[in-house]
Amino acid sequence: MDDPPQPTRREVVAGIGSMLASAGVVVGQVKQETRAVSIVCFIRYQIDPHQRDAFQKYAETWRTIIPRCGGKWLGYFLPWEGTNDIGWGLIGFDSLAAYEAYRARLRADPEAKANFAFSVSKRCVIREERTFLEMVG
Repeated sequence: MDDPPQPTRREVVAGIGSMLASAGVVVGQVKQETRAVSIVCFIRYQIDPHQRDAFQKYAETWRTIIPRCGGKWLGYFLPWEGTNDIGWGLIGFDSLAAYEAYRARLRADPEAKANFAFSVSKRCVIREERTFLEMVG
């Protein structure tokens, strides 16, 4: 039996945009905050489908670390159905400079270090790639 066709990047981004809208994220702002989000770091993870629970724990742990280190948590996502080895994370920033400051704080944060070590020990993340999206709407 042939594998089902993989979604295009455009389909994934459109789907995540719909999920964010349904979760109450306003374009250009995070609902809970008043400051605008200028860019979104879109992280695409290739995950081990046999380690889905470990990836879910890894992703959920970022919910408190990201805001503490200066990012705006927009969410982490796993496919409900279909492709089983891809996950996504979205983090908002005011600028690329804010992202760089966030990365420096992340490297020094004990809980962030422990979460990275957890993902390595469970081998739940095979590969990740980051794309920076500009909010235009």
